[in-house]
Amino acid sequence: MKSLHVRIRHTADTINPMHRFVCESPAVDREVLVEGKTDGDVRTLLFYVDGDREAYEGTLAERGDVLEYDVTPDGPDAFFLYVRARNDDAERDLLGAFEQDTVVVAGPVVFHPDMTMELTVVGRAADLQAVVESLPAAMDVDVTRVGEYAGWDERGLTDRQREALQAAWRVGYYEVPRDDGVEAVAAEMDCAVSTASDLLRRAESTLVANALDAP
Repeated sequence: MKSLHVRIRHTADTINPMHRFVCESPAVDREVLVEGKTDGDVRTLLFYVDGDREAYEGTLAERGDVLEYDVTPDGPDAFFLYVRARNDDAERDLLGAFEQDTVVVAGPVVFHPDMTMELTVVGRAADLQAVVESLPAAMDVDVTRVGEYAGWDERGLTDRQREALQAAWRVGYYEVPRDDGVEAVAAEMDCAVSTASDLLRRAESTLVANALDAP
């Protein structure tokens, strides 16, 4: 089966308000849409969010288009979000591009803090091209990969985790013998020691799992 991986850049007019919050707030690193469906003008979605739950939930609660939501924490700096909300015109135009009977969006859909979203679409080659052509003209679309579908891996590093690894490398945290401890990493990142430690543990767990092809 054929697939294409696309990176879509939103404009100020097309971006969802919660995605805009991810872009503008230092409290959240990224959103990952795990599952979702649309019934009429209402979408029901399951997200995984890396970031401050209270900051995100405070903004979400102010949204007039949100019908209901529920949050389940996943450690101190991440959480699962179930949400039902009404679609606006920009979202209808975007969703409409993927409503062909012969294509399917293979999750996850990752929302980045640079106003972009990444996703993979699977289906017939001609229909995949039709999806790209039917995306709203205001959005910048970059097809980053085309080929046979080979599955997906949701264990990628967040931007904040990558920043922690880079900071750790700069201060000699991974030198043998180690030059500095996690306190130096926290100072380099200008964050609490507990935050730096948690980011490094999560990043290292991800890298080890990938290296071992572990579930």
